[in-house]
Amino acid sequence: MTNLFSTFDPSTNIFNISMNWSSTIIGLMMIPTLFWLTPSRINIMWNKLSLTLHNEFKTLIGSNSFNGTTLIFISIFIMMMFNNFMGLFPYIFTSTSHMALTFSIALPLWMSFMLFGWINHTNHMFTHLVPQGTPPALMSFMVLIETISNMIRPGTLAVRLAANMIAGHLLMTLMGNTGNSLTLSLMSMLILGQILLLTLESAVALIQAYVFSILSTLYSSEVY
Repeated sequence: MTNLFSTFDPSTNIFNISMNWSSTIIGLMMIPTLFWLTPSRINIMWNKLSLTLHNEFKTLIGSNSFNGTTLIFISIFIMMMFNNFMGLFPYIFTSTSHMALTFSIALPLWMSFMLFGWINHTNHMFTHLVPQGTPPALMSFMVLIETISNMIRPGTLAVRLAANMIAGHLLMTLMGNTGNSLTLSLMSMLILGQILLLTLESAVALIQAYVFSILSTLYSSEVY
């Protein structure tokens, strides 16, 4: 049990450089390319996914946003989705289960939103600190609460993704380690449970990528 989290350690070193993090860009090899005169089915699916995400993000951000803003969040969604799915394969390092990656993406996003909002729309940012309909006696407390909730946003974004990725992988590891001591009948139940858990983890990989990108979009919509 003391070595339980060792499966998440980036331990592959070549020339004192951890090569596990190279799994972060493994999705680039799966991006469909235009080899054909007419689009392939993969390209059509890819374009439909990007268009669907663009329409949804555009609705959340609003019409006052800059053109091309949704491309940032579509790119984040695709990157997170690929990394979450790649981590489900054996011997592939799950980079999104580490705060070093999730926090380094969430913090610059949140910082850029805050700087843009406070520099260009200062009055609008102040109005967000006091929700509409707040009693005068609670205004000072609401400013404090809203400020704290705003400050912890990058941390909650990073922890939410990393914790969900670690939880599923850890449960699969614990179930897999008990296989040596089980009988044949219990082994079949264990395999069935692992298959069901892997299906759940596939859904979690997609949902967590969507949650990360949709929350980033909502945070950016507050600065306009």
